[in-house]
Amino acid sequence: MNKIILVTAMAMVTTSAFAQSAAEKSGVNSLAGIPPKTQDFVTEVATSDMFEIESSKLAAERADAATKTFAQQMIQEHQKTTTELKQLVDSGKVKVKLPTAMTDAQEKSIAKLKGLKGAEFTKQYHSDQEDAHEDAVDLFKRYGKEGENADLKAWAAKTVPALEHHLQMAEDLNK
Repeated sequence: MNKIILVTAMAMVTTSAFAQSAAEKSGVNSLAGIPPKTQDFVTEVATSDMFEIESSKLAAERADAATKTFAQQMIQEHQKTTTELKQLVDSGKVKVKLPTAMTDAQEKSIAKLKGLKGAEFTKQYHSDQEDAHEDAVDLFKRYGKEGENADLKAWAAKTVPALEHHLQMAEDLNK
């Protein structure tokens, strides 16, 4: 009997942990204005930076001059946020695990970009950048207002203006 109770309790704890991530991944938390859990925030920031950097490296090789300029700026600035986030984690101020790879959806988006050329590539890159920055602004605002970790919350709030600027630039490119 005790084994059944223990297994049931462990399943409930595991399920609620997955539910938090599922709520963040599905966009439910965003719609409700609920801040992400610290691990979810770090995972999304780190994988988003990986996507931004990799997709922008492609754009720096393949796109028109204005897009190449934007892409170079995205590479530099997202490498900076990656470094800052890693420093927070490495310092012990944020106790989470950093992901080592992009999400499957991000990997598929990169693969799609690799298969495009010319105007099709540029159009897709612009669209991806606008979408990624809309998500990032929302994520950072929610964590910056009500996040669990004070150091990470301050960093998120401080980073929002730069991300809003990136979004504006992406929207301008996408016109």
